[in-house]
Amino acid sequence: MFRFENLEIWHFSVDFADLICKHLKGFPKEEIYSLNQQMRRAAYSVSLNIAEGSARKSKKDFSRFLDISKGSLFEIVAGFSIALKSDYITQEVHDHVYKLAQTLAKKISAFQSTLQPDHKLSSAKRGLSAISNFQRGEPL
Repeated sequence: MFRFENLEIWHFSVDFADLICKHLKGFPKEEIYSLNQQMRRAAYSVSLNIAEGSARKSKKDFSRFLDISKGSLFEIVAGFSIALKSDYITQEVHDHVYKLAQTLAKKISAFQSTLQPDHKLSSAKRGLSAISNFQRGEPL
């Protein structure tokens, strides 16, 4: 099993990409090679960068890939705002995607904070730290 497969943020991001792609199917045909494709690539990029970053040797490098994931997530939110303004989606769809994106961004940031050198987790809460697990290649 690959490291990223043990990460909650990766599983969440895969499910999020699936939801985004389902909503994109309702976009008009003239958007298929523009906003639609841009958001599809951004949706895939979130989970792909989490996976690629997990293979990096340093926590700093992994953190950089998590920043890229968050950037792609923000791109999706901006794209869905454009889609709402263009009447491609409803306010309800926009708000649902927005809320899920906020949750995922918070989860990525929380995980990212465990990669910081000064981060200390309560041993009573977690036993071994996520940093130690990551360094040994164990599930996080």
